[in-house]
Amino acid sequence: MKIIVPMAGRGSRLRPHTLTIPKPLIPVAGKPIVHRLVEDIAGVLNQDIEEIAFVIHESFGKKVEEDLVAIAQKLGAKGTIYYQNEALGTGHAIMCAKDSLSGPAVIAYADTLIRANFDLDANADSVIWVKQVDHPEAFGVVNLNDANEIIELVEKPKEFVSDLAVIGIYYFKDVAVLKNELQLVIENNIIHGGEYQINDGIKQMMAKGMIFVPGEVDEWMDCGNKDVTVETNSRMLGFLQNDGVNLVDPSVKLEHSTIIPPCYIGENVVLINSTVGPNVSLGDACHVQNSTIQNSLIQTHSHIKNANLDNAMIGNHASFDGNFKNISIGDYSVLE
Repeated sequence: MKIIVPMAGRGSRLRPHTLTIPKPLIPVAGKPIVHRLVEDIAGVLNQDIEEIAFVIHESFGKKVEEDLVAIAQKLGAKGTIYYQNEALGTGHAIMCAKDSLSGPAVIAYADTLIRANFDLDANADSVIWVKQVDHPEAFGVVNLNDANEIIELVEKPKEFVSDLAVIGIYYFKDVAVLKNELQLVIENNIIHGGEYQINDGIKQMMAKGMIFVPGEVDEWMDCGNKDVTVETNSRMLGFLQNDGVNLVDPSVKLEHSTIIPPCYIGENVVLINSTVGPNVSLGDACHVQNSTIQNSLIQTHSHIKNANLDNAMIGNHASFDGNFKNISIGDYSVLE
């Protein structure tokens, strides 16, 4: 089994946090989004992962590439890096990894996290993960027949088709078939919204009689902007606590301070006269003094004092001293 992860976008809706680090490498509950994503997929599939191919922008740099390869290696897989330097769509991004497009594979876009537990349908040519939503008109949705097979993909339907939204994770029994169809999409310049789309390759597969079925997830968590990323951090902390995961590193130093779970507290964090939690992630080597923090996501090596934070997101190596609450400041920022 292979996992293909298109992640070349810079994540403009999550700025300033993505000015210095690609969105999929921003930690949520102490671990990069893309790391959690591939771990969750590997857990759902319950199969050995042969290769994880990451499609990135060349400007991400060698350090990011090394981190991604290391993520794959932790799962016992080969890590491969491909480049998409032009924003030409989902279909184009997948084709940038064409040398890895063979055999069974999952394609997953790296701005979403899932919780799921099910077996793949051995009779299906493809599985498209979906989640029931309250406002399907805001999403791409699937249309099913009486046999629970996907017969149509509809983008933001004005009239009700279904309430099962496509979440951006796909399984293909042989991803080479998708590669061949996407090659035709590109050769014939089939463009929607100015881009080459994965849906056009999928629709051609459906037209040839291939069987697509839905795979429904229990939880679907977005990391598209600051507010939903903070919310996803809170939800993930709750899931990890219920799973019995130890989220507080033993090196944490507490002085007249309280941690209200669930919280992720990294290595060498110092808390002085502070209350942290619930639903807070504090990265390694953070220093918090005279503060109350809840429902917030703070990265590594940041110093927080005299703060009352709620729904806040703070980057790496930042310094915050103030009377603000709902804030979003990026790496190396100073607000005093």
